Amino acid sequence: MTTEATDAAEAPPKQKQADILAKIADEATLFHTPDTIGYADIVIKKHRETWPIRSKGFKRWLTHRFYEKTKGAPNSEAMQSALNIIEAKAHYDAPERAVYVRIARYDGKIYLDLADANWRAIEISTKGWSVISKPPVRFRRASGMLPLPVPQKGGKIALLKDFLNVRDDGDFILVVAWILVALRGQGPFFILIITGEQGTAKSTFMRLLRLLIDPNSAALRTLPGNDRDLFIAATNGHVMAFDNVSYLHDWLSDALCRLSTGGGFATRSLYTDGEEALFDAMRPIMLNGIVDMATRGDLADRGIGLTLQPILDENRRTEEKLLADFESKRPLILGALLDMMVHGLKMLPQTRLSGMPRMADSALWAAACETAAWPAGTFIKAYTGNRDDMVETVIEADLVALAVRAFMDARKEAWTGTSTSLLTLLNASVDESTRRNKLWPSTARALSGRLRRAATALRKVGISTEFDHREPGKKRDRTITISTVTEKGAKQPSESSTPSAANSDNTDGKDANLSTQSGEERAARTWRAKL
Repeated sequence: MTTEATDAAEAPPKQKQADILAKIADEATLFHTPDTIGYADIVIKKHRETWPIRSKGFKRWLTHRFYEKTKGAPNSEAMQSALNIIEAKAHYDAPERAVYVRIARYDGKIYLDLADANWRAIEISTKGWSVISKPPVRFRRASGMLPLPVPQKGGKIALLKDFLNVRDDGDFILVVAWILVALRGQGPFFILIITGEQGTAKSTFMRLLRLLIDPNSAALRTLPGNDRDLFIAATNGHVMAFDNVSYLHDWLSDALCRLSTGGGFATRSLYTDGEEALFDAMRPIMLNGIVDMATRGDLADRGIGLTLQPILDENRRTEEKLLADFESKRPLILGALLDMMVHGLKMLPQTRLSGMPRMADSALWAAACETAAWPAGTFIKAYTGNRDDMVETVIEADLVALAVRAFMDARKEAWTGTSTSLLTLLNASVDESTRRNKLWPSTARALSGRLRRAATALRKVGISTEFDHREPGKKRDRTITISTVTEKGAKQPSESSTPSAANSDNTDGKDANLSTQSGEERAARTWRAKL
């Protein structure tokens, strides 16, 4: 046997590219998220970066380390095989951890990702805030994310007001509250709804707010065409900002509500028959447009509405000059917001509200932070007035709610009857153009559904709507009771009804003698209040 043949026989077999890549991945710290996505912590230039195993960031690192070892490039088949192995290790052999986008809460503290080249974050606690190089939580860098400035101490929140076209101090307080809730790190989140005529700087308003919280190369977007696209966008950014909204379809309004207070979306994964792709997120939202958008009660309940005033020509600034001035003040404004958050973390355990609104967690946090800059009660006063305005917007956009309010304004007593009777009465009380409107209910069933949706807004303007369900086995028609709520919360007693009365469909005569019953009996029988 020749020397060459002996050397060939004794030479170790050539290592496969996939095996080399998998071995390189041992340098990374693997883990998986609760939704089984594999991640890797890698160290680059003495700082830690976190990337999904299937991301371009991790594959770029893996390719670079492979080149350093072999002076060659891995082929695509080897890369795919290695990623399959690495992902399996992350799922079966590594711990489970949560991954966040921009903001996280952990161990009583809030962490804000600076998204800078060194992967630093801001740590906010009751003791203060500081920039740290190794946060205990993992952040994910989504496409388009831009860095926040390093905040500076000594700023005042009043600096922000000079850049926003707010109507008054009350609106400015609500804007600051929306920002603080968005920075809180956990929902529910307010939906900021900005309206105004052309030239009121609506888009610039939202762009500046996003620069303070979650700057992105695509700061403002158009509304998505379906809720799947909406939730995908929500998984890749903290703030959702939608520009020039002219109309909100019912499905989109519902999706925004789910995104604001918590909800998810499931769809079939691409190239599979049975697997689902699950999207679950809770995000602060901004919308702007010329017309009122919060025409549904559930959206208005979650919203803060602002109407921007026209800007006089002598007061208008170029966008370039405005953004340059804002950029110079942004570190101080961000520092002032962080100061308010530190104050809020201290005050939250002892903060109480006299009444809990729908967005109770958000309102409580805003109230805890407010005393860093304003007297106690300033926020809730502005918020209550804003909610009243939002309710009026909902009622004015609902033909049924408007008709019911006008119907009750003309009465001194409550009304009880079936939806069929009510539809007849309302049809007689509105003009022909309203009856012919496609939004006007044409059936008793449609009217009942519209009343249920309008019930919350009507209750807030003093009109209670209750539905009396039939008892099992009885043939009594379901009735509706509409009453006026007094300032003390008591309801007016219902007028007695007879089968021949225009406002009644009672056929069993059980309610014909209500006027002879005691007040307690009438209240127990007629109201059964749900408030």
